[in-house]
Amino acid sequence: MLVRDAAGGLETLMLRRNAAGAFGGMWVFPGGRVDPEDGEGEQGARRAAVRETIEEASLVIDPAVLVPFAHWTPPPITPKRFSTWFFLAPAPTGVVAVDGQEIHEHIWVAPADAMRLRDEGQIDLAPPTFVTLHKLSQSRDVAAALADAAAGPVEYFATRIAKAATGEPVAVWHGDVAYDGGELEAVGARHRLVMVHEQWTYQRD
Repeated sequence: MLVRDAAGGLETLMLRRNAAGAFGGMWVFPGGRVDPEDGEGEQGARRAAVRETIEEASLVIDPAVLVPFAHWTPPPITPKRFSTWFFLAPAPTGVVAVDGQEIHEHIWVAPADAMRLRDEGQIDLAPPTFVTLHKLSQSRDVAAALADAAAGPVEYFATRIAKAATGEPVAVWHGDVAYDGGELEAVGARHRLVMVHEQWTYQRD
């Protein structure tokens, strides 16, 4: 996630992917798969993040400034499961330029505005992106966001999907009362994303 300070507060760069392929048509942070030449583990993910940001947005970042933010694993039911590192970095100087093929559009947007646009049906987001935007929305500026991420620890999310009695899907994570097979409606801790079509709500206590 590349972030910058703006008059209204922190903004992050988001890209709209081509309708074909993984995450087709969704708005995402710059990034992509780790190629063999990138290496393995976190260091390989860092190199991939740098390479993909150049390819997708024409921005050059120093891998040393990337701050580990979170690690995500999709639910077992997902046809293609991507183990994904999220890194945070201050946006470099330069003009964003997308290729018009893999990436079709870009915006600099306040995290809260991006979540609102999803609820209004103007953009599509994946659950990890929404949760990340929710966390970023709590930082007043880039310095605060970077300090919070650097303080750690890096959080690991292994998503599980449940269905509420009313039918809407609910993404559940560690610490939730339903994470290890409990009932969604049971009394207890919440760590989930309730995905009602008109409004996604991240709950954590």
